[in-house]
Amino acid sequence: MTLLNHYKNFGIKEEVISFCSHIETSIKERFSAIDEIAELNQLKVLKAMQDHRVSDAHFSATTGYGYNDIGRDTLEEVYASVFRAESALVRPQLISGTHALTVALFGNLRHGDELLSPVGKPYDTLEGVIGIRETPGSLAEHGVSYRQVDLLSDGSIDYDGIKKGINDRTKMVTIQRSKGYTTRPTLSVEEIKKIIHIVKSVRDDIICMVDNCYGEFVEANEPTEVGADLVVGSLIKNPGGGLAPIGGYIVGKEKYVDNAAYRLTAPGLGKEVGATLGINQPLYQGLFLSPQVVAGALKGAVFASAVFEKLGFKVFPASHEKRHDIIQAVNMENAERVIKFCQGIQAAAPVDSFVIPEPWDMPGYDCPVIMAAGTFVQGSSIELSADAPIKPPYTVFFQGGLTWYHAKLGIMKALQNMIDSNTIQLEI
Repeated sequence: MTLLNHYKNFGIKEEVISFCSHIETSIKERFSAIDEIAELNQLKVLKAMQDHRVSDAHFSATTGYGYNDIGRDTLEEVYASVFRAESALVRPQLISGTHALTVALFGNLRHGDELLSPVGKPYDTLEGVIGIRETPGSLAEHGVSYRQVDLLSDGSIDYDGIKKGINDRTKMVTIQRSKGYTTRPTLSVEEIKKIIHIVKSVRDDIICMVDNCYGEFVEANEPTEVGADLVVGSLIKNPGGGLAPIGGYIVGKEKYVDNAAYRLTAPGLGKEVGATLGINQPLYQGLFLSPQVVAGALKGAVFASAVFEKLGFKVFPASHEKRHDIIQAVNMENAERVIKFCQGIQAAAPVDSFVIPEPWDMPGYDCPVIMAAGTFVQGSSIELSADAPIKPPYTVFFQGGLTWYHAKLGIMKALQNMIDSNTIQLEI
């Protein structure tokens, strides 16, 4: 059976296959640049594993308190090496990126401190954590205040505003690398470096924390290599490589990582406890595979950008722009297009392909959200997925794909679904 017939088996018509084939040819040069970064990061991860003498003994399970879990401790040493950091906390007890950020925030902020965001409003699920949206147990309830420096009208960083926004109470600056549910540019490591330099020039004791979700292994270096005191992320995104079944990480300066560990477990216990229950092996293997998995997701993002750019949609970032995370945003202009796109992504999934996603009132969000995620690990957004808040400007956010070929199929299936439902027309 030919490749053309295989795509037709998924309900993709010849005109879509031809259109997408021309798009793919036009972006081959971009793919070569992505592969170069993946090779560099692959060698970095491999060297860290060799330097710390990873062995199959590190895959053994621990239970109960998890004392003397050499697999857990060595994995954290590997993460610290990969991220060029003093220390790391890598645990299955961190259930999500939001949870890992919460642990880092509560571990290092005290009553009377102030948290500053230099890049505008943070991701929706952090609003309750901070207390922007009134929520039981928030930082605001614990006497931690919050302020933000909004981006300039063109979406760029207000560097002068950051300097002016720091005061005597400012204890931590939280820098969200990825765009969240906005269309502002994702921050490059170089831009993060500049923000940190400005903050430290005002007061060197301010903790600079980076929400690194979706950004790991996209560039040749990580925010800890340019001065970040803490870097936080989720294992069911980039660094888990699609194999981690749960978990999060916090890397950075030892004293700040230790503070987070005391919050995760208990004061006086910190990193000494926490059973891994036999999941160390997929955490190691997922990290090992992640540079290549991230490369596949990046190729899918560039492909999606080029496809919808050609059709006249506003895309963020554009297909020719440098990438600093794996997320591709497309302004679909109305709710029906958003829904049909997400339903097409779901139909291309290896798991639950028969399910038709619909918008729903998801906890932590202020409007209905649609999520397409036929994933092996629930909520894993390094796997092929798409989601969107159902509100103007009706922007859908596409990410993931454990392989480039699956990401490619997902975009083609989403496009075909939109054409079949007459929400768009294919004009070549």
